[in-house]
Formats: sequence, C-alpha cells, structure tokens
Amino acid sequence: MYSNANSRSKMWLLLTLASLTSVLGTTHGFFGKVNPGSPEVTMNISQMISYWGYPNEKYEVVTEDGYILEVDRIPYGKINSGNRGQRPVVFLQHGLLASATNWIANLPNNSLAFILADAGYDVWLGNSRGNTWARKNLYYSPDSVEFWAFSFDEMAKYDLPATIDFIVNKTGQKQLHYVGHSQGTTIGFIAFSTNPKLAERIKTFYALAPVATVKYTKSLLNKLRFIPSFLFKMIFGDKLFLPHNFFDQFLATEVCSRETLNRVCSNALFIFCGFDSKNFNTSRLDVYLSHNPAGTSVQNIFHWTQAVKSGKFQAYDWGSPAQNMMHYNQPKPPYYNVTAMNVPIAVWNGGNDLLADPQDVGILLPKLPNLIYHKEITFYNHLDFIWAMDAPQEVYNEIVSMMSDNKK
Repeated sequence: MYSNANSRSKMWLLLTLASLTSVLGTTHGFFGKVNPGSPEVTMNISQMISYWGYPNEKYEVVTEDGYILEVDRIPYGKINSGNRGQRPVVFLQHGLLASATNWIANLPNNSLAFILADAGYDVWLGNSRGNTWARKNLYYSPDSVEFWAFSFDEMAKYDLPATIDFIVNKTGQKQLHYVGHSQGTTIGFIAFSTNPKLAERIKTFYALAPVATVKYTKSLLNKLRFIPSFLFKMIFGDKLFLPHNFFDQFLATEVCSRETLNRVCSNALFIFCGFDSKNFNTSRLDVYLSHNPAGTSVQNIFHWTQAVKSGKFQAYDWGSPAQNMMHYNQPKPPYYNVTAMNVPIAVWNGGNDLLADPQDVGILLPKLPNLIYHKEITFYNHLDFIWAMDAPQEVYNEIVSMMSDNKK
C-alpha cells in the first residue's frame, strides 16, 4: 500500500511540475526582487479602503449554519460624495482562494470597487467561508475538522443568501447588482437557480471568468484529479488548504530562480489561475501576494477535482451512496441546472483562461435562459478580470454603463 501511494505521489509531483512550467511559461526570469513599498501589504480590508480616502463600513454576517463572514461596504465614492442619498447597491463576490481584497488591490482608477463607488453605487464586498476574513464559527473552532467540512455547495446554500439578505435589510433596497468572479460566479449559478426568492433580489448578474463545469480546464485542478481521496488527504490534510510549504519544498526551488518569481511560483492562487506578466501592474505584485491565497477548505479543492473528473456541474460527492443519502436523500450528488436561473446575466470570459476554459464557457452560454451580453477577450487569463491594467477599458466601463442603463 505504501509503495503504491508513494509512486502515485511521485507521479502527481511530476504532473504538477509539468503544469507549473506550462503555467509560468514566459514569466521565468522576467521579475527581479519584490518591491516592498506598498503599505497595503500589512493592512486589513477597511484599512485598504481608507488608505485611498474612501469611506468604509465593516459588518459581520452570521450564516444559518453558524459561520461568521466579514462584509465590507464602500457606501459612496470620492466623486460626487456630497450626494449621500440612497444609491443603487452592487455586491462583489470573489473567486477561488481569494477574498474581498481582490476588488481593491489596484490603484483606485483600476479597482472595480472604487470605480463603482465613484460612479454612484453603494458597494458591498463579500467573503466566502474559510478565507482570511471569514474564519469564525459560532459552534466550531477553525482548528477543528468540522469547521472545514464545506465546499462551494455551502457557500451557495448559506453564505450568499445570508450576505444578500443582510445587505437588503441594511440598505432597504429590494434588489442589487451582483458581480462574481470565478467561484463567485459558481455560487451565483447555484444559488440563483435553486433559491427563487434570492434570485428575485438580483437585478443583473455580471459574470467575470464564469465557472460551472471544468471539464476542459488546463489549470492545476486537471492534475489534482489524478490523486485518490485517501492520498489527497495524506498530502493536504482535511482542514485549511494552504500548500505554501509543499510547493516551496518540492517545486519552487526547481522552477524559479529570482525572488519575486519564486514567490509567484509557490503562491497557490497563481498556480491554479495562471499569471499574466504582460498585463499586470508589477508594482502591485506585493499587494497581490500578501493577500493571496486567502484560503479555502481542502474539501472545496477536492470538490473541484471531482468536477474535473466528472465533467458535470454537481454537488459534492461524499464518497459513498450511504453518505450521499444522508446529505441529499439520493445515492448520487444532485446536478445543478443553470437553465433554471432566470436572472439577467452578462458574461465576460478570457481566451487564455486556464481555469474557466473557453470550451467550458461555450457549454455554459447556451444554457443561460436570460443571457443579455457576452464578450470573450481573447488575450485575457483568469486573473486579468480583477487585476489587469486594461480591465477598466475591457470590462469595468461596460459594467458601469450597463448598470447605469438599468437604474430604477
């Protein structure tokens, strides 16, 4: 048994190394040392917002199953800040291994949260359970296995409804705009197709790098699917997915030479999503690296590997018909049907996206019954939608324009 597990582990390491080399590609040797000059490196979300002169509010949302999520608000911008009346609400939901910092990590003229605030919107930033800003629970300690027994299923079932209900109650507005990136779109697809009451609260769903099926993904998830569940838990444990030391020890020293690139190599977010050296503001790299990855559960990552294997969009497989019966009252995990989601949706995807592969997006689009807009940016990868220098021109200005047309 040990010999077999050891050989599989070595096979996986080789596959991962090949994947890393592919992901990093032309970035090797591009960077020198990290510039430690950005003060946001050591700040929390509220401090990052305040640093740029924007107002902010911080709240804690408690989910039905006891998770405590930080939710941050930019109630108005610096432009037209004198008009403090009721503003249309926008909710921004981050992706896999990320946090609300994704929307404020660039300069104000390049960060979607600040752009929307200055355009006259009441901006709210969500955090999914298990990340840096959502690591508390009424019943379980984050040191316990029970705390980490979740995947994107629970984010859609509990986190999103609790957060949106809180925002609606706080603002007194019945509807809001929803912007999701990556896994933020995944939980939107699930929640808005299975919870009609919640779906009624969404004016429009703006989906950046949407992820439903991941059958054709070229990210590291494609390699992780080869690891059987027992070995997956041996390698990563059964709590927080934080493979820094693993990648540092086995891979980074072999693949990366210079200090900055070494940090990119061993950073789980970039390993999963790719890195676009041509379109990033490299002076902000220290901010990206200091706040990412923000963490998730090993179970969530394993759920994604199940999705790669099956090619289907379905709930977490608990490993046996009996276990699935306990959770779903059926022997197999239920499928998620995006055709049941009638929320108006606008989609932007990237032609070079390793995670949200264009083939998977191509499968998704015809299933969306209320698709109002689609744009593929051929040269974009997964993280360009949140950090690219030209994201305002390629994506954000269009979002603001569409929201403006939809004001009531």
